[in-house]
Amino acid sequence: MRSAAFSFARHALAVVATLAITNAASAQTLKTVKDRGLLNCGVSTGLPGFSNPDDKGAWSGLDVDLCRAVAAAIFNDASKVKYVPLNAENRFKALQSGSIDLLSRNSTWTMSREAEFNLSFAAVNYYDGQGFMVRKAANKDSALALDDSKVCVQSGTTTQLNLGDYFRANNMKLQEMAFPSEAETLKAYDTGNCDVFTSDVSQLYAERLKLSAPNDHVILPDVISKEPLGPAVKQGDSQWLEIVKWSHFAMLNAEELGVTSKNIDEALKSTKPDVKRLVGIEGTYGEQIGLTKDWAVRIIRLVGNYGEAYERNVGTDSKLGIPRGLNHLWNEGGIQYAPPIR
Repeated sequence: MRSAAFSFARHALAVVATLAITNAASAQTLKTVKDRGLLNCGVSTGLPGFSNPDDKGAWSGLDVDLCRAVAAAIFNDASKVKYVPLNAENRFKALQSGSIDLLSRNSTWTMSREAEFNLSFAAVNYYDGQGFMVRKAANKDSALALDDSKVCVQSGTTTQLNLGDYFRANNMKLQEMAFPSEAETLKAYDTGNCDVFTSDVSQLYAERLKLSAPNDHVILPDVISKEPLGPAVKQGDSQWLEIVKWSHFAMLNAEELGVTSKNIDEALKSTKPDVKRLVGIEGTYGEQIGLTKDWAVRIIRLVGNYGEAYERNVGTDSKLGIPRGLNHLWNEGGIQYAPPIR
């Protein structure tokens, strides 16, 4: 009996030790980022409204603001980010290799991407769908009128797969013209090599600004796919996944509660339980994921809530002028919805 009990105890200790080692190994990203003093964030090579550098190299956009939010939560400094421009082909490889800590680059959340590339999507910061842009002179008012069209599409994307599915499903002929980069795809369309340019609707709004005559082009009303776009991290570090996920959720919860970058100091005096938990007056929510008590305050003060980020980057007050649509909060007719901080 003593021998059996001893063996059981030894086995239990071994399990506990293994779990401790596993937990320690899976919580390295935050330490790595802190030791480095910078967040390495993968972004697009230049997509207005989402991640785009100006002529001085300063980055801005909705995806950039998520990078800034994570940096703010960790460092209380939203500028502590190194932006790594990535194309569609190398974005997931960069995450796998560890050359970036976070991918925040208009990428669609799919099952195969999580499984194949060993990554986890943390949230959806923009609900999108695939659409089509054509020249006004073509007098097309529906995607169903695009039979036998030459369509420019970026290769290696879900966009290319959706394009083929849509034309086959509607018994239409397709002349697909695929290009490896966004810039080459847009150039081919702008120079008249294609009749149609297809991409996520948000990207169509952004790319239209780059055309030689933007006002000569129209985005058709058809949306042919679900494109939940969001940030991704490498699998194996649950703490890091929680930090990225809750940075986005903090911005959503802040908007829902009416807490903004302009009234954050007043929010710190609030007696409302939900607000007190958000700003860290009540509870130890930040500490539970390796951050400070005021982690959400840092994000809101330095970056703003989700509504503020949306409007300045892609909303009707921006150059893109994209209606909020599905990206309204759940209580305003949209589907942006954050779990509660409690």
